[in-house]
Amino acid sequence: MSTATEPSDFIAAEQQRAAAAMPFADTADLADADRGFIAALEPGVVTAADGTVVWDNDSYDFLRESCPASVNPSLWRQAGLVIKQGLFEVTEGIYQIRGLDLSNMTLVEGKTGVVVIDPLISVETAVAGLALYRAHRGDRPVTGLIYTHSHVDHFGGALGVTTADDVSAGRCPVLAPAGFLEHAVAENVYAGTAMARRAGYMYGAVLPRGPLGAVGAGLGQTTSVGTVTLIPPTVDITATGQQETVDGIRIVFQITPGTEAPAEMNFYFPDRRALCMAENATHTLHNLLTLRGALVRDPHVWAKYLTEAITLFARESDVVFASHHWPTWGTDRLVEFLALQRDLYGYLNDQTLRLLNQGYVGAEIAEMLTLPPAVEGAWHTRGYYGSVSHNVKAIYQRYMGWFDGNPAHLWEHPPVESAIRHVEFMGGVDEVLRKAQASYAAGDYRWVAQVVNYVIFADPNNDAAKALQASTFEQLGYGAENATWRNFYLSGAYELRYGSFGTPTKANAPTMLSALTVDQIFDAMALRVDGPKAWNQRVVADWHITDENRVHRLELRNGRLTHFRQPEGVRLPEADAVFTLTKATLTRVLLVGDDFGVAAAAGDIQIEGDVTKLAELVGVFDAPDPDFAIVTPRGMIG
Repeated sequence: MSTATEPSDFIAAEQQRAAAAMPFADTADLADADRGFIAALEPGVVTAADGTVVWDNDSYDFLRESCPASVNPSLWRQAGLVIKQGLFEVTEGIYQIRGLDLSNMTLVEGKTGVVVIDPLISVETAVAGLALYRAHRGDRPVTGLIYTHSHVDHFGGALGVTTADDVSAGRCPVLAPAGFLEHAVAENVYAGTAMARRAGYMYGAVLPRGPLGAVGAGLGQTTSVGTVTLIPPTVDITATGQQETVDGIRIVFQITPGTEAPAEMNFYFPDRRALCMAENATHTLHNLLTLRGALVRDPHVWAKYLTEAITLFARESDVVFASHHWPTWGTDRLVEFLALQRDLYGYLNDQTLRLLNQGYVGAEIAEMLTLPPAVEGAWHTRGYYGSVSHNVKAIYQRYMGWFDGNPAHLWEHPPVESAIRHVEFMGGVDEVLRKAQASYAAGDYRWVAQVVNYVIFADPNNDAAKALQASTFEQLGYGAENATWRNFYLSGAYELRYGSFGTPTKANAPTMLSALTVDQIFDAMALRVDGPKAWNQRVVADWHITDENRVHRLELRNGRLTHFRQPEGVRLPEADAVFTLTKATLTRVLLVGDDFGVAAAAGDIQIEGDVTKLAELVGVFDAPDPDFAIVTPRGMIG
């Protein structure tokens, strides 16, 4: 199929109108993004031990040129700020590594070493960042590790900055908000395959980097693709106002559950007058429902915690920094920054609820809602990562669910059946494509994407439809201010032109799987049971986990896997089989895919009772599909 299209005249004109309406006279971010610069990583490339490139910031050097018509000028500006990489001083004793992964790594100097906040996604990028810091600040040991929240870009590089031995020996405490471990592993395991597949779209994983391809993700450039690790926390932060001292550094914490992550915290360094806002206040409108998928976040709670941070800490701070982007200096400036962020999320929440209570549905409110001028006019509230459009729909979904109340939408046909009927009613494939081509020529790309999608789902082998849809997605991508929208559109075009790129990153890293509790392991397996296949299967098995000295009862009946810890002193009906093994072995055989028979022959599993029940159980497990279709019907990739 043909290569990417150039931006149309309609898109070029729209870019010019957008540029004229934006506050380009406000250049404060340009100075802030450069402030405190010490040194860059040269070259800005990080490789794994086998030479595989896991991060390449230099591939975005084209962003230093003038903005082309194929990129929204506001997004081009944001990407140009985000590519600034290296070691930066935030304030005396606090430093940041920026531009070496999607997120920042912050280093706070203590009495004997340095405390690391958020060690990036990958071991390799974390090692490179720590080495850059040490080259300019001395070979200080890591004497503490803090995870601000439960997303992988804030803990995945843990084993790149410390070791399990140092943590277990108490030389490096690991601090995290209460619930961190549960949410960190659950999000990446339960729906991990689907989220990872869609994340490939969201971050433009396979897009060529350039004016017609990937220019970043708004929050950072993209995700590194190195080794993901996880060290479980040793200190839980459970309440706002909790104080801890790590290597002589006093820290006051604010717990903010249900904001940008289900387990998240801000914290204040009173001796440095510095405030860390985790990912609750960055230089973009964030996601309330990320395009890769997640639980819907609560903007009302988000705004409430921002107010609390202002009240508790902001007016006693000289600088505010976060786990993405650049800091903001000056008490008055940072208070206003946080207040505008607060007003942004609160306004979206309140106005969406006001309008839904007048009977408008999410798609309508998304077109109606306009931000207040003071909020709209700030660069840091613009939708580079989240957007007003999809955040409004997320708020509607949070309160009202998928159904908009119209019975016509209660029981619609699924995509393929609906597409076949739409195309037939519109006069057949050729007629739809003829009209769609006219709409494309008129610049009505939103409509073209909708109607040509019907053709593709009704006639998946229609190359003309896929070519037109690919070109349409490209135009929509070129015009998007939101980086993740751009990446989704251009990734969809890529798959239509060249076929599926699958899931470039692994959903379940070994150290993340090892952090699952036994209950979570069985929860994950329950999600893999092929229900209809298991309707008539009946299995009762006890799993004796030796290193926990607990027995878990597992029952398969009516296509559903139920599990629970056997209560002490309660006599249960006899199990069909009893398996005795360690938690690590349980993880290997149930989640990693190691062979049961091999593990039993090696003595890692002892089996009593009816061994055939094991085969029955394993026989109903389904495997997730990391290559499922997105822009074509399932079973028809590209």
